[in-house]
Amino acid sequence: MPDHELRYSPPTPQRKDFRIGILGSGFIVNDCHLVSYRRIGLNPVAIASRSPENAARVADRHAISRVCANYQELLDDPTIEVLDIAVPPMYQLDLIRAACDRGTVKGILAQKPLALNYDDAVETVRCCERAGIVLSVNQNMRYDPSVYAVNSLLREGFLGNPVFATIDMRAILHWQPWQSDTGSATLRIMSIHHLDCMRYWFGDPAAVFCSTCPDPRTTFPHTDGICTTILEYENGLRCVMIDDPWTGPAREGCPADVNIHWRIEGLDGLAMGDIGWCQDPFTTPSTMRYARKGDADFHHFNPAASWFPDAFGGTMSQLLIALETGQPPAIAALDNLKTIALVEAAALSASERRFVSPQEIALSSSTRGEL
Repeated sequence: MPDHELRYSPPTPQRKDFRIGILGSGFIVNDCHLVSYRRIGLNPVAIASRSPENAARVADRHAISRVCANYQELLDDPTIEVLDIAVPPMYQLDLIRAACDRGTVKGILAQKPLALNYDDAVETVRCCERAGIVLSVNQNMRYDPSVYAVNSLLREGFLGNPVFATIDMRAILHWQPWQSDTGSATLRIMSIHHLDCMRYWFGDPAAVFCSTCPDPRTTFPHTDGICTTILEYENGLRCVMIDDPWTGPAREGCPADVNIHWRIEGLDGLAMGDIGWCQDPFTTPSTMRYARKGDADFHHFNPAASWFPDAFGGTMSQLLIALETGQPPAIAALDNLKTIALVEAAALSASERRFVSPQEIALSSSTRGEL
């Protein structure tokens, strides 16, 4: 038996009857949020969407008792304790402002990205702080079972000091219609997961270098289709992310090799894993194997869980735990500003072809010094 504790299942709140209101009724709500919430016994009680008909279908599938005619009707309900927002990022700030104006909810789980730019993200955090509302961000890759499990190994020093880490994504993504209005394909939608994951594992880097080119399959104008990113840490650690939604002409007649693979190399050990989400079906379990000096072979971790939909119970649970304990959430929005700054630094790096410190984004912000 291995002489370490592998923690792979995130905690759930003692109180599971918090009244949750859902804003949005798309795939991520219908097939991920609500599936995962019901599995762990959480309490979604109302839903609203731009399409009341779609909201009604989702409510029927997941036994949600109330379908609101619009977002305002749900926000006006003083019995809703927690908002779960799953709308495009350009609409998120206005919904959060409206919730803060009413001042009735205790907590908000916002979708990632928190905003499409750093200044709007700061404004979102500031609104909730003024209203006394706990704001957290749905950076759900942290709760993929392999990502979460290897974090426990890192925390107990099983791998020794980290030396080199990679996330290599070769997956054809499903772009959202609203992305065409932003001119951004991968950095703010997919790379943000991997950048936040590196922060979760290793803390904040000193600098980032990012090189991008268009994805040949993506039809709307963009520059950040295929992204290669390097993070430099002061202690010598280097992290590399390849975000490749092209993956070769897999939809055009070529055999496919689709996967998301991560790898962490330390002074004392090695861990690597595959994210089940990008397989067919998306519920394919994630996997991990790991070993350190002196082990005869790899330890194998094969949970019956995947990133989608299982991680989403973790992101809501960490907010509910914060509400019942009075402690900051594990994914606090104030800390998530550093993820937004890192994404913006990567975009600036790609544009200017230079290393950029995330601090450069924060220091150049018009909101500097207000938090």
